[in-house]
Amino acid sequence: MNYLVWGELDTGHMQMSRRIAVFLLVVAAFMIFEWINLGFNLAEGHETSFYVVHGILAGVNILIALALGLIGWRALRRAR
Repeated sequence: MNYLVWGELDTGHMQMSRRIAVFLLVVAAFMIFEWINLGFNLAEGHETSFYVVHGILAGVNILIALALGLIGWRALRRAR
């Protein structure tokens, strides 16, 4: 559905600068690196619930990072 915004027809497509697209890719890479590194550095000796909670946090964070990376990659390809 198209809307009239500030006198122009809005088709729903947004423009993103290359700088923001690269920033999203860098943030996504950092998020994935950070949680994978933390996963290897978790010390033994904690209760199972500790590992379950951190596993869920890592999984959700990696999914968010993949989504940000996909948005950044598509924006970077469109900006060329």
